[in-house]
Amino acid sequence: MPKADEAERGRVRSKTSLEKSENILHIIRTLPDNPGVYQYYDVEGKIIYVGKAKNLKKRVSSYFNKDQSENGKTQVLVKKIADIKFIIVDTEIDALLLENNLIKKYQPRYNVLLKDDKTYPWICIKNEPFPRVFSTRYLVKDGSQYFGPFASVKVMNMVLDLIKQLYKLRNCNLKLTNGNISSNKFKVCLEYHIGNCKAPCVGKETEEEYDQTIAEIKEIVKGNINTVARHLKALLQQYIEKLEFENAHIIKEKIDLLEKFQTRSTVVSPTINNVDVFSIVTDEKTGYVNFLKVMNGAIIQGHTIEMIKKLDESPEELLTLAIAELRERFSSDSKEIIVPFTIETEFPGIEFTIPQRGDKKHLLELSERNVEYYKREKVKQESLVDPERHTKRILEQMKKDLHLSEEPRHIECFDNSNFQGAYPVAAMTVFKDTKPSKKEYRHFNIKTVEGPDDFASMEEVIYRRYKRVIEEKLPLPQLIVIDGGKGQLSSALESLDKLGLRGKVGIIGIAKKLEEIYFPNDSIPMYLDKRSETLKIIQQIRDEAHRFGITHHRSKRDKGTLKTELTEIKGISTTTAEKLLSHFKSVKNVKEANEVELAEIIGKAKGKIVFEKYNKV
Repeated sequence: MPKADEAERGRVRSKTSLEKSENILHIIRTLPDNPGVYQYYDVEGKIIYVGKAKNLKKRVSSYFNKDQSENGKTQVLVKKIADIKFIIVDTEIDALLLENNLIKKYQPRYNVLLKDDKTYPWICIKNEPFPRVFSTRYLVKDGSQYFGPFASVKVMNMVLDLIKQLYKLRNCNLKLTNGNISSNKFKVCLEYHIGNCKAPCVGKETEEEYDQTIAEIKEIVKGNINTVARHLKALLQQYIEKLEFENAHIIKEKIDLLEKFQTRSTVVSPTINNVDVFSIVTDEKTGYVNFLKVMNGAIIQGHTIEMIKKLDESPEELLTLAIAELRERFSSDSKEIIVPFTIETEFPGIEFTIPQRGDKKHLLELSERNVEYYKREKVKQESLVDPERHTKRILEQMKKDLHLSEEPRHIECFDNSNFQGAYPVAAMTVFKDTKPSKKEYRHFNIKTVEGPDDFASMEEVIYRRYKRVIEEKLPLPQLIVIDGGKGQLSSALESLDKLGLRGKVGIIGIAKKLEEIYFPNDSIPMYLDKRSETLKIIQQIRDEAHRFGITHHRSKRDKGTLKTELTEIKGISTTTAEKLLSHFKSVKNVKEANEVELAEIIGKAKGKIVFEKYNKV
């Protein structure tokens, strides 16, 4: 009876799945060819993904037509889709902006996550008679004007300090209506007496004069410092012509302040005005996008965001989303955007530039340096705050890159050394959790191989190492790294075959010349990105093995030299030979020493033996 119930439940599930598929196919057939935004819902009616499309029908159909085995994450998403809804818009850029807003509102599980939970400061010019100018983190829809946001509080305070030095504004919250001022409702305060305010509350400054000041301040906070400077220079000339030298001096001080402030910005080129710059770097799980705002040849804003991938989004997809998000956030009206590669989405009225040389190329390179630095700092912070998480991320990447069945927490690497076939040795280095475990390093003297035969030497060392591991019931590594190409790897595999370990432990070879990675039974090497953390770990353990092996080889070779020169004398051991060389510095000096000198170092009996060896009558 239970088996019958289970069979019935299986039929119900199959029927439900079939109904869901038919419903999805019906929706796809009726989708329009217009630009718009599509939303995927699960069986519980929850939004799990939001996307934009230039053509809704083609884009949504692609999820169900293409081979989903190419992308496991997308395959999981498609299986969870129970319903599709869409919103038609006029243009692709409208779709992009709507997509951005919906992602921020619903935060669907499979969408890119914008990791940015800060509330950024703004400069507010209050909607009131004789407006106040101040900083705020909250935008109130009362008609006031907000400029920003500023990614750096320090930069915002620098702008506010400049405004305070240039202009005498009120900072009180009095209601300065014409009626209140004309009825003498207020009295001047301390700010007026110390020269920080012109007292518009008692009519000492007209609203027209104050509004002219506010107009100049708006230009400054927009970054148009040159516009204000030109106006002040014209005013300075007027005062000079009228011989009003005191007023001229005040204006001259303002111009100097503006020029001093402008030199604090990163000057690029005076010919570049009102341009946005974007660059991006990505890794397996994250994208980092840097934004620079350039006005009048100076960088006045800079900001970097982190984007968590959900469906292996391409750099172009991430950058497009970031451009829409950051331009909206920073209220940018630039008509030119500098980018590192082609952006397919059309932004009306916007020109995309991919510079090849000159000042704009330098700007893009500056942005790229900023985003690379940001990424490095994030990784460094992760490793300091949570070393295990940092290690696990690298190990997961190595597992994927090297097609391993488990994370390579224990890696062993082997390297051979010999000198024209003489003194052959091998070295093994060990990494645990991506770090050297030097107490487990081992040296091997080659015993069964004569002459310079790296392949046979590697076969011997691998067999000896893992035969002992099996006999002593030691843990096997998750990865063996062979310093060499196909030949050395094949020799190592022969030993693993003899020991019955083939397939029980991961093994690769790395050839030095082009850093090629070889896998068992595959004659075509793999090339990892030069910046790959996987390659860096492999290079590090390989270089350690080479260093460790060379040290042992030199030691053995030196001892071999001693043996051929001094230890051939009957009765003279290696230790005695070392004492002689330590004192006399060379075999030649030993030969030229007299019997008394030799006896002082190694005793009368041995001294006599050495002396008679080299001084036969």
